[in-house]
Amino acid sequence: MDNRVPPRAAGPGPRRRDRHGRGMRGPIAPPQVPLAASRADVFADLVQDSVDRLERRWPQLAEVDFLVLEVPRLEERGVDAWSDEAVPLGGIVPARDGQRARVVVYRRPVEIRTKGREERAALVHEVVVEQVAELLGLTPETVDPRYGED
Repeated sequence: MDNRVPPRAAGPGPRRRDRHGRGMRGPIAPPQVPLAASRADVFADLVQDSVDRLERRWPQLAEVDFLVLEVPRLEERGVDAWSDEAVPLGGIVPARDGQRARVVVYRRPVEIRTKGREERAALVHEVVVEQVAELLGLTPETVDPRYGED
């Protein structure tokens, strides 16, 4: 047994063997299973559900972009504003210079304030309704007659 093969030096490069013969690891769940959806994807779906609900009543919302951002940026509000006010859950950017109006919902502040999916969906809808109302210059009750009902 003197013909031993010296071990390969560990270095960069692809692994050349399947360690236990079971094949390469794959995803835990197929993409069509809800387990495969990230929290950000689920949150974006909640926002889109709310927008779809409002677009039936307000067709002009088709001309508005709805965005989901993780957290609000400090540059938007000014550093001094953070010490006196609560963290915003959403915001609007009016249309200008050929750009469409935008409604923004901040994911992390909304998630922190809710415990379950139903509560999160209700808060997301409230935020979207409030931002659309501000954008259109209306009251939230006018935008969605069921606003505030729980």
